[in-house]
Amino acid sequence: MELFKNTNFDFLGWKWPFIGASLVLWAAGMISLAVKGGPRYGIDFKGGAEMRLLFATEPPMARLRAVLDAKAPGSSIQQLNGAQEVEVTTPITQEAQLNTNRQVIEDALREEFKDPSGKLDLNNSSVDQLSDKLRSDVPLSEQQLQDTVKAIEDYRATKSGLVRNFDELSSVPGVTPAVLEALKKECSLGPFTIRSTDLVGPKIGADLQKQAVQATLFALGGMLVYIWFRFEWVYGLGAVIAVFHDTLITLGLFSLLNKEISLTVVAALLTLVGYSMNDTIVVFDRIRENLKILRRETLGSVINISVNQTLSRTILTSGLTFITALSLWLFGGEVLNGFSLALVIGILIGTYSSVYVAAPIVLGLHNLVESKKKGAAPPAAPTPEPKSIKPPAVSKPVGGKKAARG
Repeated sequence: MELFKNTNFDFLGWKWPFIGASLVLWAAGMISLAVKGGPRYGIDFKGGAEMRLLFATEPPMARLRAVLDAKAPGSSIQQLNGAQEVEVTTPITQEAQLNTNRQVIEDALREEFKDPSGKLDLNNSSVDQLSDKLRSDVPLSEQQLQDTVKAIEDYRATKSGLVRNFDELSSVPGVTPAVLEALKKECSLGPFTIRSTDLVGPKIGADLQKQAVQATLFALGGMLVYIWFRFEWVYGLGAVIAVFHDTLITLGLFSLLNKEISLTVVAALLTLVGYSMNDTIVVFDRIRENLKILRRETLGSVINISVNQTLSRTILTSGLTFITALSLWLFGGEVLNGFSLALVIGILIGTYSSVYVAAPIVLGLHNLVESKKKGAAPPAAPTPEPKSIKPPAVSKPVGGKKAARG
């Protein structure tokens, strides 16, 4: 399937506007990284405790900040995408503090939002706590009680851990009217629940950060060697510079947008390295084929012809992948937000870098090498003029014709 047939766009004629745009994006990203002291690493790389809270209504951000400032100084809190979910992050410099700080934050939040009557908060209770509360008020065997409590906890999980009304539980297996009445008597429904808690030690975070950088560099190095052997070194260098361009601009935009760099983002960056390299190799392969056919054309003309010939393939593959990544970013939720955003940015940057960054670099390096070859070649020695050679004198026979006859 071809979207465009027999196109003749002068792609290289537009290289400078796109290269200029790349330089602007690169400079803005690097300045942002320098001002902010580097990328904004997530809990995976910097270490610490990260807690996700889900509220039944709009989160009371001022109240939450006051609690954290008093109980866990240095913690940061942010509302996620204007939703009813809140992320609390506490940096940890010592491994022994991980569980301690997590427990301090949990206790402080439960104390702040506890029911005045002292009832058990169903939205933040454990199976054992709920069983103890119901054991004396519900006429069930121990096994029936445990099964009922487990069914309630499973229902909570389907509601992201937050039950908003006791009457919701009437459809849960094992919750009889007597059990429901006991729940209303012994328990309360808190305004929030702790959805998840992640703990990463500082040493593990530093190791993960080092390994992520090494994985990216090894991937780029391996691709450089592969393209060097398959094509020429100028093609390999152009492709790797283009991939570095894609990665640095993506990191810079993440800094400008104040987005975290997590393990999922690194996975997206490595995916983009392979995706962009594949797109570049397709263009380079067509250039190599056309160089054998169009021997009288200049390299610039061959590059333009090759990019036009692969244009339909580039738009189809990049366009469909971009639509998928964009859907993940818009509808995938907070967990996939960083991963999908890196893909959206990387696909856009990587697609145009194959044409407007990698190809011009190959052309520039090729012209540079050719000019050096011509400059290094010794001037040809002047061809000596042929000397005039006189014809040899012809000896005449003595005595003239008659003597010769005699």
